Amino acid sequence: MKYCIVLLIGFLCIASLHIGGIVSWVVPVLAFGIIPIIELWLPPNSQNLDPIQEKQVQNNSWYDFILYAAFLLHYAVVFSFFFTLPSFSQISLGELLGRIFTFGISCGVLGINVAHELGHRSKKSEKLMAALLLLTSLYMHFKIEHNRGHHQWVGTPQDPSTARLGETIYAFWLRTIIGTYLLAWQLELARLKKKGISFWSLQNEMLLNTLAQLLWLISIFYWGGIYLGICYLLGATIGILLLESVNYIEHYGLTRKEIAPGHYEKILPKHSWNSDHPLGRILLFELSRHSDHHYNAARKYPILRHHPNSPQMPTGYPGMIMLALLPPLWFKIMHPKILEWQNSL
Repeated sequence: MKYCIVLLIGFLCIASLHIGGIVSWVVPVLAFGIIPIIELWLPPNSQNLDPIQEKQVQNNSWYDFILYAAFLLHYAVVFSFFFTLPSFSQISLGELLGRIFTFGISCGVLGINVAHELGHRSKKSEKLMAALLLLTSLYMHFKIEHNRGHHQWVGTPQDPSTARLGETIYAFWLRTIIGTYLLAWQLELARLKKKGISFWSLQNEMLLNTLAQLLWLISIFYWGGIYLGICYLLGATIGILLLESVNYIEHYGLTRKEIAPGHYEKILPKHSWNSDHPLGRILLFELSRHSDHHYNAARKYPILRHHPNSPQMPTGYPGMIMLALLPPLWFKIMHPKILEWQNSL
């Protein structure tokens, strides 16, 4: 039942968009003000399920239904954003920004994050839901780059989603947003060439993604006009920046050894930052147990494990993102931890 808290975030987004005014800031303040403070005081929980519990959880479809409900809720947030947005002359700048940030948080938490979990599944229906969630942030190439690129090259110079030691989050945003898009095209073109498939084929996922996103965006501008279209783009951008902020904190400064030219040591739990802080774990469907996710990407979110040899974040994801936005403080706290990690290898 604890994962239903994520659904409450979705309902809060919808309610705040309908009520408006100062209430439009409830979700942003909760996500990046109240929760980080609470997590500073809540101790991390490193307990794992035992083998019997794991089997019970893995066979319990309730955990999948929560993801499906999150999918529906996010689309409810999207259309609430469309239909409740007052005209520019009837809304204050503060409320407008609150609405855009609320929508953007839904894009990141209920959209891209849930798409990440569903995108690792084998069912076609779940993969389709992942694609439709990514569509709302205009980031459909993520599934290709993440599954085929990031999981292979994490912790290496070839991976645009791995933040380098000394790199600020702002420099990382620019490098990774451009780099992941180009890598997705590179991976897809290589797949098509290997199979002898034409660029213009309907099997070209990047081409289909591009067309779908263009049609979606054109529809929004046509129906809602330039004002709604720009507000939508700003919200989608916030969702993208939340994703890439998470990528930044998950792998900052951690590298895999090159054992031969272009070949690296096996991906282990020590190559990803882990956080066992309970609120961040629940709100992001255990994404913060990232060490185990990279060690075994096929494991579903409720059975992800804590590994004692994985480097540990000092707090949960919301707090770590806020810390990363202050590079001098981020470097001061994280660089000693990276040195400690290096000395333990």
